Amino acid sequence: MDDLLQQLAAAPGETGLFLDFDGVLAPIVARPEDAAAPPETRAELRRLVARYALVAVVSGRAGDDVRERVGVDGVVCVGSHGLEAEPQAERWRRTLATFAAAAPWPPSQIEMKGLAVAFHFRGRDDEAEAIRELDRIAETAREEGLIARYGRKVLEVLPPVGSNKGTAVRRMIEERGLRRALAAGDDTTDLDAFAALDGLDVAVRVAVGSAESPPALPESADVVVDSTDEFLSLLRKL
Repeated sequence: MDDLLQQLAAAPGETGLFLDFDGVLAPIVARPEDAAAPPETRAELRRLVARYALVAVVSGRAGDDVRERVGVDGVVCVGSHGLEAEPQAERWRRTLATFAAAAPWPPSQIEMKGLAVAFHFRGRDDEAEAIRELDRIAETAREEGLIARYGRKVLEVLPPVGSNKGTAVRRMIEERGLRRALAAGDDTTDLDAFAALDGLDVAVRVAVGSAESPPALPESADVVVDSTDEFLSLLRKL
């Protein structure tokens, strides 16, 4: 790990850091609205912004939401899994809101995330029954032409466009002419960001693991850490 990080630190002017928010910069909490990056993490982000060509947070949250929660000038925040950078996705915003309003799921566990809707089931007493109910919601979403996929204790419904975290990361890499990068994530959608680093001179993929992480995440990573605290320690080496 140290050797890989040193290769990034040796050329900060051509290096980008692409980080998820929940589960990477901020610990996972019972209620998504309570998530926050610790002060020491924000301090580290400020240091990295001054040193590296690009520090970006690519999140499933709405862009304005994640930007406020990061709270560090100079960090580029891309929301809705990169969909906010895709003009074709915007026309689906009203469709998603209508779908969420009609879905048979407790409103307190539905989160509008810009151009995505999250149906949370963290904390449900009977997760198996919750997933059966969400499977029916997912089937309805697909019948209406939407995309439905599971993440960490959540079903997400998104517009049927080709943008994802990977396309957002690749676009930023190309726009800035970056040759080295680190991507860090904790869930299925971060695999797209990992793949976007293919072809770079130096690529470091970091999985922030947990019992809820998909098996493909650590399998696709160059480095695995076990918590947001361990990831912060990794950032301090850059």
